[in-house]
Amino acid sequence: MHGCSKVEARPVKHDQSNGREFAGEVAIVGRPNVGKSALFNRLAGRNIAIVHDQPGITRDRLAAPCTKGARPFLIWDTGGIGGAGETELTAQVRMAADAAMRESDLILFVVDAQHGLAPIDQELAAMLRKSRTPVVLVVNKIDDPKHEALEADFARMSFPRAVPISAAHGRGIGELLTTIDELLPAEDSGTVSTTEGQPINKEPIALAIIGRPNAGKSSLINSVLRDQRTIVSEIPGTTRDAVDIAYEREGQKFFLIDTAGMRARSKHSTSVEVFSVMRAERTVRRAGLCVLVVDVTSGVTSQDKKIAGLIQQAHKPSLVVLNKWDLVKPGRGAKAAMQELVSVTREQLFFLDYAPILIASAATGENVLELFALFAEVQRAARVRIGTGVLNRMLRLAFAENPPPLIGTQRLKLFYAAQSKGDSERAIDPPEFILFVNQPKLLSDPYSRYLERRIRDLEPYKGLPVLLTCRARSQRREE
Repeated sequence: MHGCSKVEARPVKHDQSNGREFAGEVAIVGRPNVGKSALFNRLAGRNIAIVHDQPGITRDRLAAPCTKGARPFLIWDTGGIGGAGETELTAQVRMAADAAMRESDLILFVVDAQHGLAPIDQELAAMLRKSRTPVVLVVNKIDDPKHEALEADFARMSFPRAVPISAAHGRGIGELLTTIDELLPAEDSGTVSTTEGQPINKEPIALAIIGRPNAGKSSLINSVLRDQRTIVSEIPGTTRDAVDIAYEREGQKFFLIDTAGMRARSKHSTSVEVFSVMRAERTVRRAGLCVLVVDVTSGVTSQDKKIAGLIQQAHKPSLVVLNKWDLVKPGRGAKAAMQELVSVTREQLFFLDYAPILIASAATGENVLELFALFAEVQRAARVRIGTGVLNRMLRLAFAENPPPLIGTQRLKLFYAAQSKGDSERAIDPPEFILFVNQPKLLSDPYSRYLERRIRDLEPYKGLPVLLTCRARSQRREE
């Protein structure tokens, strides 16, 4: 971004739910398949991490607030340490878990009571005992009172605090929350503030990074953060959960959501991958703005078009990033090549023509921070309103120049139009125009697109869908 000062990427310790600061950060660690993700979901109060009996499902670090205890805290789920899954990823998963432990105020070391003490548990325990961060041994899968005797098997690990629980059934969670509250740092009267010293109260904006597998979504986020917060691998489909990463830039808070790569349903190899794509589709719906990442080396594919269609159907503000520019950038005539690339992409994604297109390279960092310059333009566009008089004169002229088609024996009649006040709670609110007409069902899709084009002639609304809502009024009432 031109003229920007250096920005530090860091987790934002702030509770979105009620404006309070987090009391601290808690990392969940353990070997694969001991129930870390189930505990994470239990503490978060919603299903965020994918829970599956296939070991090694969680690879990235996931973060979510927990507000169930006396004080809210940020909970981290990490990939299983030391075991299953592709060998290429094991070291990276361990690095992610190590980072979570370094940055956390408390560690929950989860073991499987029904499986018993494993060599990997003992190896991990030895590492954790060297940590200066407090550790709570969480003996999971005590699903029934008759399982309580299984806890004794873990006494030899010599952790001063151990809590038996059942993440699946909720047993012992209250005791665990009490223990966590006792071990978190004492409350501080400090406040989260902006560079001007004013408290930050704005709701973080969720930027969903979506696209086909291996398009470079995680690499793009890492390039923004200048930190290996998400795991990057050449194996398509590495990111399986939607990973929320808190990020702050010049006083503006974001959640960068790294989603599972979305491929054609016929190519889903496992039930986990189907679940991941379903979650990515839900991520589109909850995003404040969608960033569609396209691999420029393969061009816009049919799957890219399907993903763009999801964005359009959800009426989401959006940007398109053509990634891996470093692999196709010509030695000469780069500017002309970029213009041609944008033109071809615009033609192929014609139904998402309002989305700005950025050509960038996550690998080299070229143009990556321009993403936030475009984001700022979209934010500014969302604040633009068209005067009611100007809007009605334009629409009457549009109806006169190109009358609506007859549907049966009836034709759409426009009595009046106004721009909605919008939702002040949303940071990026797409423009919505209310059309008072004789019968809403007479507005056909082609004519709706025609009216949208005429509105954009007045104001382009860069990066924003234009929403048209019809309301029925009678001719007599309008007269």
